[in-house]
Amino acid sequence: MRYLMRVFTVSIGIFLISPILHAVDKPNFILINVDDLGWTDLGCFGSKIYETPNIDDLAKNGMRFTDAYAACAVCSPTRAAIMTGRYPARVGVTDWIRARFQGGKIPNDKKNPMGWIGSKTNKVLCPKNALWMESEEITIAEQLKRVGYKTCHIGKWHLGADDWYPERQGFDENYGGCDYGQPPSYYDPFSNKRLKGINGLPGKKKGQYLTDRECDEALGFISRNKKAPFFIYFANYAVHTPIQAKVSLLDKYKSKINKLSSVKQRNAAYATMVESVDQAVGRIREKLSEYDLSKNTVIIFTSDNGGLLGPTNNAPLRSGKGYPYEGGIRVPLIVHWPGVIKAGGISSVPVSSVDYFPTICAAAGVALPSKSIIDGFDLKPLMEGKGSLNREDLFWHFPHYRGRVMPYTIIRSGSWKLIKRYDGKEYELFNLAQDIGESEELSNKMPEKIKELDAKISKWLKKTGAKVPKPNPNYAGNK
Repeated sequence: MRYLMRVFTVSIGIFLISPILHAVDKPNFILINVDDLGWTDLGCFGSKIYETPNIDDLAKNGMRFTDAYAACAVCSPTRAAIMTGRYPARVGVTDWIRARFQGGKIPNDKKNPMGWIGSKTNKVLCPKNALWMESEEITIAEQLKRVGYKTCHIGKWHLGADDWYPERQGFDENYGGCDYGQPPSYYDPFSNKRLKGINGLPGKKKGQYLTDRECDEALGFISRNKKAPFFIYFANYAVHTPIQAKVSLLDKYKSKINKLSSVKQRNAAYATMVESVDQAVGRIREKLSEYDLSKNTVIIFTSDNGGLLGPTNNAPLRSGKGYPYEGGIRVPLIVHWPGVIKAGGISSVPVSSVDYFPTICAAAGVALPSKSIIDGFDLKPLMEGKGSLNREDLFWHFPHYRGRVMPYTIIRSGSWKLIKRYDGKEYELFNLAQDIGESEELSNKMPEKIKELDAKISKWLKKTGAKVPKPNPNYAGNK
């Protein structure tokens, strides 16, 4: 009897402490995805204007990836890639999704648009873009919930309305995630003449800045879930338009810009928005420290596409958001992982948004979805300094006309980058190791390299089931 009581007591003890052991055993994850943040918009990535001491400290004590890429030059496709670990071409979201107020009406049959579109001025017909990411896609949140994680989405979702909100894709809590691609306003109650508020973020403190409010929700979630493993997708609406300054910081940046006449980043209001994100990162890290969670929390900091030309400048990279050049697709990436990454690490291995899903799943000890093809790679070997990735190429596919942007597919293979267009100049070839600014176009000098890379593109398009633009029979240029 004494033996049985002893076994019972030990069993109860194990049962009572098992949630704590579980929390220690599995790391927490905070994935920070800033909207439209450019590659050089951080101090640790070379900005002389924007002040980002908390993010810089992440890099100082973590790893900075110099050749990290968004999966697309615009937001929704990259966000789909982050959530699924799959190329946007495979998911079927290849352009930014129109919100309902922008004409993105949900069909009665709730089936995504199919077919092709194009005017007489377009040489090719392009596939209609999705209005949502299909529910069958498996997200990071859904995978982590399988092994006991609490999950929270904060900020911009932009992967569909209502039936496709974050809480329908594995998130326990959702603050701000809806079909909006940008906020109505950065000031509480986050409304404008057309839109009244943001889903999940009702007014609390009139005049409060949106980034601060998003951070408040993150701190609250951490406090409520400090004893269970958690995943926070902190998807800031900043620094997307409308460019609305955090007023308390504005005079500082106006003065700083006036004193530095040679710098190319000259928008003081935008600078305050960048610093608002940095302040949120600092507050989150303080909260983690308060609960002794810092050593067991992985922080991934990145952006969904390159910086928007006008509000910022991406030099030495060429161009910006929406364009196939490096300024449109190369983004900052910092990973802070105590015990795995040595402080001050730098990696120049090309990586992509599709890599976060398998990296997080591996770290959490959850298998990848058996019914989904995952395009990304686990980045932990890079972080540990144990080698490179068994991957030769990265791809992008944007089969749409957008302003001056023609439909295109891109491959980066080693230091070579080929842009293939379906209208206009067919090929542009660059050697990024020698020409990061893409100023010397080499297609006429290297036809064999074009042939080699174009063959890889064709193979990849077929492999992923990508929808490729096709000839427009009504194109005026044919007559």
